[in-house]
Amino acid sequence: MELYPLQFAPQFRSYIWGGRRLGEKLGKPIGNAERYAESWEIVDHGNDQSLVTSGSLAGKTLHELITEMPQVMMGSAWAEGAAGVGPFPLLLKYLDCQRVLSVQVHPDDHYAKAMDPPDLGKTEAWYVIDAAPGSVIYAGLRQGVDRETFATAIHTGRVADVLNVISPRVGDCIFIPAGTVHALGAGIMVAEIQQSSDTTFRIFDWNRLGDDGRPRALHIEQALEVTNYAAPQVVPQVPEKRSDLGERLVACDKFILDRYMGTQPIFLPSGQCRILTVVSGGGTMRWPQGEFLMPLGHTVLLPAMLEGCEFIPLGSGATLLSAIAACTEGHT
Repeated sequence: MELYPLQFAPQFRSYIWGGRRLGEKLGKPIGNAERYAESWEIVDHGNDQSLVTSGSLAGKTLHELITEMPQVMMGSAWAEGAAGVGPFPLLLKYLDCQRVLSVQVHPDDHYAKAMDPPDLGKTEAWYVIDAAPGSVIYAGLRQGVDRETFATAIHTGRVADVLNVISPRVGDCIFIPAGTVHALGAGIMVAEIQQSSDTTFRIFDWNRLGDDGRPRALHIEQALEVTNYAAPQVVPQVPEKRSDLGERLVACDKFILDRYMGTQPIFLPSGQCRILTVVSGGGTMRWPQGEFLMPLGHTVLLPAMLEGCEFIPLGSGATLLSAIAACTEGHT
C-alpha cells in the first residue's frame, strides 16, 4: 500500500463573527459569501469528515482511514489500546474573527461523556497568526472570581468585568484547558488545535442578535457547572526549546503542540500520526516518493508509518506547527 502525506478538503463554517480573510490571507477556496468564520482542516466528528483529495486514497474519509488501518495511521500504541476504537481525537481549524466571539466554556471529558448525545470534552490551544492593533483575547476568569461572583456578573450583564484580558501578538500561543471561560476578540486570526468535539456552552453574546433576528441561545447553568474556578491565570505559553530545531508550545494529556521556525529543513520522524500546518511563509513537503508545495495555511496529515518526510522552508523561511495526539503515546 502506498503511503504519503495526506491532503484534505477544508470545510467552511459561517458564523456571525466571520469575515473573508480565510481566502484573502490564507488562500482558502472560499466562495462569494460575506462571512467565513472557520476552516476545518482535519476533522473526524460524526458527519463532519475530512476527505482525502489526492493520491491512491482520494475519496476516503479520515474516519475510514483510521478504522481500516489503525496501526498504519495512528501507530501501535493507538491500535493496541482502548483509544483505537474511537474516532481521530483531534480537530485542526483556522478562525477569522472579524467580530468578538461569544463568551463561552467547554466541558471536560467526564461531563461531555454523560451528555445526550455523548461527546469528547474540549481542551484547545490557539496560535495567533494575525492580530489587529488593540485586539484582545479573553481567557479565564480574573483571580478570586468564584461561582457566586461569576453568576452575579452573568445575571447583571457584567461578564466582561470578571474576565482575564490578554493583548495578543502574532506568534503567541494561548492554552485553553476544558473549563476555561474564553472568547476571541475582533481582529484576530488563529490556528486552533483541539479535541474533536463540537460542544460549547455560551455564556454571554454581547447583547447581539443572530441571523434570524433573535438572541443566540445561552447555556448558563451548564456553563456555571463546568467552569474551573480554581484554574491558574491564563498567559501566553512560554516555548520550550527542543533538540530537533523545534519549540514545544503545549504538552497536555490531549495533545502535543510544537513549532518549527526558520530556513532549515525539518525532519519529521515516524511513529505517531502528525498534523502539520503552515502559519507563516511556506515550504515543500518531501518524502521518498514525491513532494508538493505547502503555502501559508496549508495542512497535511502524516500517517504514523510514513517514513522519510521533510519540510523544506522556502525563501526567507516558514513557521510550521506540528500536533500529535497524546493518546498515541511514544511522543518525544
